Amino acid sequence: MSKPTRRALAALTILIAGALAAAGPAQAAAPVIPAMTNIRTGLNTGFDRIVLDLSSGPAPAVSYRLLDELTADPSGEVVWLTGQYFINVTATPAAAHDVNGNLTYTGPQKFRTWNLRNVMAVAVTGDFEAHLSIGLGVRTRTAVHVFTLTAPNRVVIDVAS
Repeated sequence: MSKPTRRALAALTILIAGALAAAGPAQAAAPVIPAMTNIRTGLNTGFDRIVLDLSSGPAPAVSYRLLDELTADPSGEVVWLTGQYFINVTATPAAAHDVNGNLTYTGPQKFRTWNLRNVMAVAVTGDFEAHLSIGLGVRTRTAVHVFTLTAPNRVVIDVAS
């Protein structure tokens, strides 16, 4: 290989390396976080059902805790809700807003559930860092079953009545 050809290849290599360095590291696509769009309630034989409708994305992991008092996430302030006992349900990753901070769930943040036997009220207790929390006020401590369904995405909370 001639000296001018080597110089041209070296210059091209430096030029390409500089362009790649200027471009910076590849940006990873932001993960899709399902957003809550609605809360539905229904009375069934033997249980009350609360359904959180979600937008598309991966189904969130869900968990629940039976509590004597609900607190707001992330403030830790007490959430006053009708009920003797409380159930806190968390879905991760999930939110009640879009990537621009606009609310995707525009319904009430707290409401009574007059049509149910055990669940007396529902409240959105947290929407922070892809953790969505819902609180339920119930008449009695009883069996709870929380799970997800897909196509379309939903979080289902069944509370024995």
